[in-house]
Amino acid sequence: MTFVADTYHLLVRRLRTRLRTPVWIAVGLVQPVIWLGVFGQLFRRVVEIPGFEGTSYVQFLTPGVVVMTAFFGGLWSGMGLIQDLNDGVLDRLLATPVRRGALIAAPVLEVTLTATIQSGIILLTGLALGARFTGGLAGPGMILLASALLGAGAAGFSNGLALVTRREDALIPVVNFVGMPLTFLSSAFMAEAFMPGWIRAIARVNPLNWAITSARSAMLDPQWPQIWLHVGYLLLFVLVGGFLATQAFRAYQRST
Repeated sequence: MTFVADTYHLLVRRLRTRLRTPVWIAVGLVQPVIWLGVFGQLFRRVVEIPGFEGTSYVQFLTPGVVVMTAFFGGLWSGMGLIQDLNDGVLDRLLATPVRRGALIAAPVLEVTLTATIQSGIILLTGLALGARFTGGLAGPGMILLASALLGAGAAGFSNGLALVTRREDALIPVVNFVGMPLTFLSSAFMAEAFMPGWIRAIARVNPLNWAITSARSAMLDPQWPQIWLHVGYLLLFVLVGGFLATQAFRAYQRST
C-alpha cells in the first residue's frame, strides 16, 4: 500500500506539472488532429490501389495516428525526469522514505493516462472525419489498450535513458533518431503489402507496428488470435522497458 500511495502522490505531482504548461497539452492534442486531417486528405486516393485494405484512408490512418501519438509521448517522458535531476528534486526524493519503484512507476503511469485521453480525442476526430469501427465496440477499446501499452513501454526506455545520459541535449537526438525511423518502418501510413521486403521484416519486430497491427485489426476486421498475440508482445515490451528503467535507476543510485 505504501508503494501505491507513493506512486499516486508522485503521479499527481507530475500531472500538476503538466497542467502548468498548457502549451504542451495543446500541441499534444492539436498536432495529431492536424496529421489526421492533412495526411487523410493527402493520401486519400491510396485506397484506390488494388489490394489496399479498407475503403477510406482516414479509417486506415486513424489507428496509426493514435498509436504514433502515444509512442512519441512515451519517448519524450524522460525529459521530465531530466528536469527533476537538474532541479535536484530526484535527489531530495531519494532522501525520503518514498518507495524507489514509485519513482519509475509514476512517469510511466502518467504517459499511460495521457495517451489514453489523447487516443480518445483522436478517435472522436477520426469518427468526425468519416472513420468507422466495423469491428464493433471492441475496436476502440483495443486501440486504447494498444496505445497505452506502447506508451508505457516507450516511457520505461525513455526514463532509463534519461537516467543514463542525464542531459537533455543527449536525450533529444536519441529520441529523434529512434522515433521517426520506427514510425516510417511501420504500417502507420502504408499497408504492409506495399512495403519493400526489408521494411516488412523490420516492421515485424517493431513495437510501434505491433500496436498498430492490433489497433487496426480491431477497428477494421478483428482477427483476435493475431490481436492478442501482438498485445502479448506489447506486454513484454512494457516489462523490458520497466526492467531497463529500474536497472538504470539503481546505477544512478550507486553513482550518487
